[in-house]
Amino acid sequence: MPHLHSTARKPPVSRLALRYGNDLDAPIHSMLGLGVLVDTLAGFGVSPAVLFEGTGIAPAALSDPEARISHRQKIALFANVHRLSPEPAIGLIAGRRQRISDFGVFGYAVLSSATLGDAVSFGMQHLRLAGPVLEKSFRIEGEQAVFEGHDVIDLGPLLPLATEFWFSSIHALMSHALERPDNEGGVLLLPYPAPAHAARYEELLHCRVQFDAGVLQWRFDAALLDLPLPNANPITAEASASFCARMLERIDGEPQLVKTIKEACLNSLAQLPRAEQMAEQLHLSTRTLHRRLVDAGTSYQQIIDGLRERLAIEFLERTDLSVQEIAERSGYSDVSNFRKAFRKWTGLTPAHFRDRERTR
Repeated sequence: MPHLHSTARKPPVSRLALRYGNDLDAPIHSMLGLGVLVDTLAGFGVSPAVLFEGTGIAPAALSDPEARISHRQKIALFANVHRLSPEPAIGLIAGRRQRISDFGVFGYAVLSSATLGDAVSFGMQHLRLAGPVLEKSFRIEGEQAVFEGHDVIDLGPLLPLATEFWFSSIHALMSHALERPDNEGGVLLLPYPAPAHAARYEELLHCRVQFDAGVLQWRFDAALLDLPLPNANPITAEASASFCARMLERIDGEPQLVKTIKEACLNSLAQLPRAEQMAEQLHLSTRTLHRRLVDAGTSYQQIIDGLRERLAIEFLERTDLSVQEIAERSGYSDVSNFRKAFRKWTGLTPAHFRDRERTR
């Protein structure tokens, strides 16, 4: 895995290691949310090939739901954006173009959440899958809701760009969830001096901005969290959230390789990579991948089957989706193959399993 592009300042390894362990170059971060950044640069005449130069990221990764990049590569990409963009407010502009559909399978849970607070809570629980550059948190303080970021790796001149892209993306996603194009309110507190394009902050984020504040926070009225979402669906929300929780229930205690594979599959259930493809993404031989999984007490097929089985059971138990729909959401294009796999897992057909669970 390549190191940072020569134009980017390499983060101190000691501080990175405190946050990310020994996996600084492990391809564990998805491309979620980065497409709009690349598309926006293209609109200013910067091609993906030029933008990705020196990062080790192939432009084709943008359209590959299984593609993964390392933490160093993501920072290198931000360094190139900072260097190449003719528009100083590129982070603000790109973030405003985010769509919930850009964030994979978790969009089901976000869109169908009962309230904005439920959507925020779910999003924060699964934030790590997008490979955040800043360490991020969310909390309630009295009557205020607080998104907070910490620059744990000393981004230096890249901090404004990373901050602008994050807060602008949050604003866009919340606006989509609420179906309010110009959701307003709150105050943005930033630790750096006002840049030359400071006026664009309030214009695009619709909130007050205070620079040199010593913290990196967005504070807004916590009452907004109680607002119902127009696309709320409690059955779909519960099933999606429960599925994600079950898939990740052991992830913090699992070997890094197993975590990496599971996270790579979360956003691409319909097109799960074969073992050979996964090995290539991880820069391993297929033989080495299988051997390391054996050492971890599992196999590639067991991981894939486990994810599919859990998803299928969640939807059978908690929704009225048809078997055909559940097969598709579980990564099967052929419903007959899904039925065969499900019988192998449970000893029952999907229909019999659903009937049994509902008569208990």
